[in-house]
Amino acid sequence: MPERRSGLTGLRTFTAVVAALLAVLSLPHTAGAAESPPAVPPRGSAHMGMGVVAHDGRGGLPAERAAQTEGVDVSSHQGNVAWPTLWNSGVRWAYAKASEGTYYTNPYFSQQYGGSYGVGMIRGAYHFATPDTSSGATQANYFVDHGGGWAADGRTLPGALDIEWNPYGDACYGKSPSAMVTWIRDFLNQYRARTGRDAVLYTATSWWKQCTGNYAGFAAATPLWIARYASSVGELPAGWGYYTMWQYTSTGPTVGDHDRFNGTLDQLRRLALGS
Repeated sequence: MPERRSGLTGLRTFTAVVAALLAVLSLPHTAGAAESPPAVPPRGSAHMGMGVVAHDGRGGLPAERAAQTEGVDVSSHQGNVAWPTLWNSGVRWAYAKASEGTYYTNPYFSQQYGGSYGVGMIRGAYHFATPDTSSGATQANYFVDHGGGWAADGRTLPGALDIEWNPYGDACYGKSPSAMVTWIRDFLNQYRARTGRDAVLYTATSWWKQCTGNYAGFAAATPLWIARYASSVGELPAGWGYYTMWQYTSTGPTVGDHDRFNGTLDQLRRLALGS
């Protein structure tokens, strides 16, 4: 009997040790999963609509409208773009990312900006704003100096300011609504001073409400490019009674980001000319 009790005691001890060891081994995985922060993309990799799905979701697609003109927006994310394929599918205008902050220029910009022009499209350039890294006027100068200018050739659209959720940190770049409005105003004013044109402003209504307090003061002079992946644009930011452009999907054919100009091709040409 003593030998049997000894064997049972040893078995219980072994079982307890194995259970404790398994519990210890499971701790690093559980702790790591709970404590790992979300991945932050590298600086320069931001592009139009990067935060739309995460913050606003994705709905249906809009119905075809004859009075609207199809376009696309591209960045280094797309690499070299098949512009003849897009042209043959009915795309008639394009924006290419030129710059971000004062530290990045798109290495594919020449192929994208020049290639779209080469197949007959009306093209423009955009700047991804990082209001936490330098002033609005400084970034406007950087943009114009790195491909974001304008020419009165009827084929070049005014530059666009992409102002949306910060992919690298705080959604509003650490700025109060009034400070954000000041930053945007400084960019727009400097762009106008350098080019003679009012820049297009790309944003999403929910971001605009959160980070500018739904400021209405830019609507009179600034064309609105609204981001919303749904069957309708929904509510617009304060002050704008209509949109000029609409990014309606990030899953379109050939390149993901597809847009509509809210007018005919002739009206788009007039916007390019500034008439």
